[in-house]
Amino acid sequence: MNRGNERQTVFHTDNEYASFLQLVGQAGQRTNMRTLAFCLMPNHFHLCLWPREDGDLSRFMQWLTTKHVAQYRKSYPGSGHVWQGRFKSFAIQDDEHLWTVLKYIERNPVRAGLAPRAPMWPWSSAGLSTEFLGQQGLPLLHPWPRPRPANWLDLLLVPEGEVELERIRKSVANGSAYGDSGWTRGLDD
Repeated sequence: MNRGNERQTVFHTDNEYASFLQLVGQAGQRTNMRTLAFCLMPNHFHLCLWPREDGDLSRFMQWLTTKHVAQYRKSYPGSGHVWQGRFKSFAIQDDEHLWTVLKYIERNPVRAGLAPRAPMWPWSSAGLSTEFLGQQGLPLLHPWPRPRPANWLDLLLVPEGEVELERIRKSVANGSAYGDSGWTRGLDD
C-alpha cells in the first residue's frame, strides 16, 4: 500500500490508472512477483503480493514506484515526493485471514463511496479472473494460494465488520502480521 504525498491525487485519468496497472504487470515479470489482488484509488493503491524470495517485495516496489514517478513527472512537472513515503506491508496468514485482506482491498471503492459494488470499480481486481491480462498482454493476476471461494462476488457484497477493519488497519499502520495469535506471535517478535 502507498498513498500520494499529503493525500494528493495521484491517478487523474483512466490512462494513468491503466498505465500504472501496466507497470504492475511489468514489475511482476521483472521480479517474478505474484499479484493476488489490487485496487487503485485516486490518491493511493493497495496490492496483495506473494513474493517468492526474500527481497522480491522491495525490488518490485522500488521498480514500480520509480517508473511510475518518472511517468508522473512527465505529465505533472515539479519536485518533491509523489508518494508519501516507503510502501506499507505486512505478512498475512494463508487461511481465512488472506481472504479477509483480499476482501478489504477489493471493497475499498465501496467503503470510499466510489462504487456501489466492488466489481463496478474498474481499477480493482474485484470480479476479474486469473485469466485477466494487462493491456500489453502481461499476466496481472495469479491464482491464490487457497482457491478463491466460488461465492467470492457474493462475499464482496457483505461489508466487513468493524473489528476486521480495525485489525487490518492496525497491520497496515504498524506492519504487524495479520493472522491468528499463534501464527503472528512468532512473526512479530
